[in-house]
Amino acid sequence: MITEYGFEFFALLVAFGVSAVIPGADFAMVLRQSIAHGRRSALFTSAGIATAILVHGAYTIFGLGLIISQSLLAFTIVKIVGAAYLLWLGISALRADPPRQPDVSDALPRDEMRPTTAFALGFLTNLLNPKAVLFFVALFTTLVSATTPMAIKAGYVVSMSIELFVWFALVSLFFALPAVRAKFFRLGRWFNRVTALTFIALAIRVAVARPN
Repeated sequence: MITEYGFEFFALLVAFGVSAVIPGADFAMVLRQSIAHGRRSALFTSAGIATAILVHGAYTIFGLGLIISQSLLAFTIVKIVGAAYLLWLGISALRADPPRQPDVSDALPRDEMRPTTAFALGFLTNLLNPKAVLFFVALFTTLVSATTPMAIKAGYVVSMSIELFVWFALVSLFFALPAVRAKFFRLGRWFNRVTALTFIALAIRVAVARPN
């Protein structure tokens, strides 16, 4: 059984890993959290993103992902909500105070975000991305056999969630380094403007996305 599902598991993690490192809304969110709120907040945001993967994986293996991807109405609803959320993130970034240089540590306590808030930001950023629906459906349809047991599929999803958390935890740790943060602090309000424009551009990209 290990040999039977080993290749399937390996191919799935490689394909998912490649897609994970491509910059998108998740990466932009973790980057901003690392610079503006420090390592702790970024790690909680990474955990939120990884948890959303469990939701995507769950509805995919139960067949709901295919229904959403083939239903124009359902996909449009997800698309509008996702675009609106990214647009809100962009506007919030524009209105936020510029990140400030820490006095002692690499994470400024007064700038830290509540763990639940940081987690929710990451969770919703990934969950409300309609492209994630299409991606999971395409990935499982292509690489996972219909005869693969549900328990094995669930194991795949958990492994993908762990893989994504490890990646974004590394991203968080790197961008939260004092020397790295200091370079971004010099940008002042330009950091907010650039990240805001990034979220707005992603919102537009999501808004024009098509199920096929």
